[in-house]
Amino acid sequence: MHFDTPLTLECHRTLPEFDLVYETYGQLNDQKSNAVLICHALSGSHHAAGYHSEEDVKPGWWDNMIGPGKAIDTTRFFVVCLNNIGSCHGSTGPTTPIPQSSSEGTPGTPYGPDFPLITIKDWVRTQAMLSDRLGIDTWHAVVGGSMGGMQALQWSVDYPDRLRRCVIIASTPKLSAQNIAFNEVARQSILSDPDFNQGRYLEAGTYPRRGLILARMVGHITYLTEEAMKSKFGRDLKSGKFMYGYDVEFQVESYLRYQGERFSKNFDANTYLLMTKALDYFDPTRGYVSDESLSDLEALKQTLKHTRCQFLIVSFTTDWRFAPARSEEIVDALMANDKPVSYVNVDAPHGHDSFLFDIPRYMGAIRGFLNSPFLGAHSNTDSAKPAATTKPHTQESLT
Repeated sequence: MHFDTPLTLECHRTLPEFDLVYETYGQLNDQKSNAVLICHALSGSHHAAGYHSEEDVKPGWWDNMIGPGKAIDTTRFFVVCLNNIGSCHGSTGPTTPIPQSSSEGTPGTPYGPDFPLITIKDWVRTQAMLSDRLGIDTWHAVVGGSMGGMQALQWSVDYPDRLRRCVIIASTPKLSAQNIAFNEVARQSILSDPDFNQGRYLEAGTYPRRGLILARMVGHITYLTEEAMKSKFGRDLKSGKFMYGYDVEFQVESYLRYQGERFSKNFDANTYLLMTKALDYFDPTRGYVSDESLSDLEALKQTLKHTRCQFLIVSFTTDWRFAPARSEEIVDALMANDKPVSYVNVDAPHGHDSFLFDIPRYMGAIRGFLNSPFLGAHSNTDSAKPAATTKPHTQESLT
């Protein structure tokens, strides 16, 4: 979908026009009350479920979650997943030619490093613009994992009247210093690649493949757990013996190089840089809390005070990138405001990547929440009224 209205971003720069690519699944009902927005994570795209074509090797990235009879049931819900601006999967981003209407850069050449830095708040704003175009005033739910969960949280803050339910999975109210450090190592691996050419590699006919591979390898290590890597690879050797060199010897080395190589063929380096920056910048309290002396929790409490949806927060016991304690910060802030929130800490061995796995009780929690009656300010738009109040806070370890 094309937007010819200039979009001024949080960084104070303006895109004169932009495109958003999106996919939909299921049917929008006459009341337009069954729409579910899916927010993608860092390397995700608009292709969340099913296959584009017979040539597709794999279905969409959340195919185990979205579809007929699945947790997000497309026989009941109209599901929308868009590709965020700044991405390299169709929406306007660093690989997009600069339009003639732009006052910056050379029209016709790729934006490259001239593409402005994006924030989570910017993404949510463009998602709201897409909602307007689709005629969806209020989402039945906004759902996201990891970086997608940050977008869902931002939705509840910026547009409290436009969503009834908010599902935040394996996410955090803001990045820790350790997480920012991981992102910085990933960025430096790209920026220091001699083929990066100050971000103008497309014009130079080069590509920072090695930097992108290293960046993905660093990221991938943080998405897994020590136990998962031990179980999957142990200290197994490819050839069964030491080769006394720096080529691949251990199976885990082979796996990381394969994942990095694969990622480098499907992702854009400038996009990786700006998306990790968007993660670093994320702080839903910015713009809502002016008292800098407040603790993080107090600031979050104040920010979430005016939310009007009901929340489901999901974390995973082995996720050390966005540990359960980070999800509990959101839960605590909501509970302090007496907001309707359910929390599930799922026992899963897959680390941060758990949100992508088909874990029965995790899927059951999502299904149950999306199909439950709404208890908040929008309850008059739901056909079913609750027979009893839900628990304001449910914490359990699912096995």
